[in-house]
Amino acid sequence: MKTLLTTIVCSLVFALVSLAQSPPPAQSPPTVPGMSPGVQAPAAGVPGQSPVASVPPGQQPAVPGATAAVALSPAPVGAQSPVTAAATSPSPAASPTSEAPTGGFLSGNWLIDKFHRGGPVMWPILIVSIIALTVVIERCIWWTGRWFRRDPKRIEKVFTAIENGDTAEASRLSRGSRDPVLRMMWNGLNHQHASLQGALQVAAGIEIKRAGRFLVVMDTLVTLAPLLGLLGTVTGLIRSFSFLGNEELAVQAVTGGIAEALIATACGLGIAIFSLIPFNFFTSRVSNLEFELQTAATNLEVMLEAQHKEREGVTIESGTPSSATRSSI
Repeated sequence: MKTLLTTIVCSLVFALVSLAQSPPPAQSPPTVPGMSPGVQAPAAGVPGQSPVASVPPGQQPAVPGATAAVALSPAPVGAQSPVTAAATSPSPAASPTSEAPTGGFLSGNWLIDKFHRGGPVMWPILIVSIIALTVVIERCIWWTGRWFRRDPKRIEKVFTAIENGDTAEASRLSRGSRDPVLRMMWNGLNHQHASLQGALQVAAGIEIKRAGRFLVVMDTLVTLAPLLGLLGTVTGLIRSFSFLGNEELAVQAVTGGIAEALIATACGLGIAIFSLIPFNFFTSRVSNLEFELQTAATNLEVMLEAQHKEREGVTIESGTPSSATRSSI
């Protein structure tokens, strides 16, 4: 059971960490060094060259519908056109960009980032959350097994055998069962000559204690998690107000402290809500099991007492002298 719980907790933690991984940033298409994006687009379309590039120097291109002639003056030696200057000048996009430092797997994790922003109170909150998750999983597994261990048909057979006066058969039917009700009945049947009621009470107490295991832990976690969140709120506000005297870092520090307070409060409340619902469910299941044990114990006591009175009545009738014997005396 311990190995199973450890495996489940590790799997859930790994799944949460994997799902919380932020997507990688979008990468821009590679650019040719020394070329601006505006120049690359026309270069890709060489087959569709414009008429201006095919006109010899000093001649005016023939434009349909044009009425005014424009004289082209020769360009001075050493002068560059705007397109050529734009092609030869280094563009900002082509400049080497500084890559963001990568801090490994945990640097881009949204969950880990929020955890660090929550402040030092997040460590006890993390411990509380792991304990709560482990307890909930263990109780769910136990109550699922309890559901499959129920055997109401055998309980009816035991009561039928007791009603028929065959307590040996009833003890045989209840022996070796994993149903808590049958285990309690077997304990009572084996100690009916000494103290039936005491044996039933002890067996029922053991079964109720098994069913209510870790409920005190869950109750403590439900109360402790919001208190830890409130403690994180107080520490975050203290950190925020401690930077109010510094005008340069006041805004950034105050917002960071408020974020710490809100993250800690949200985590504490989330753990409390997560633990409260299973706690109430398991408490109701324990109450139902206690009622079943009390009902079965009462029925067993009544039926055994009836059998005992019936045997005493038969013994008294067999020990009473007959009328013929009395007359002969």
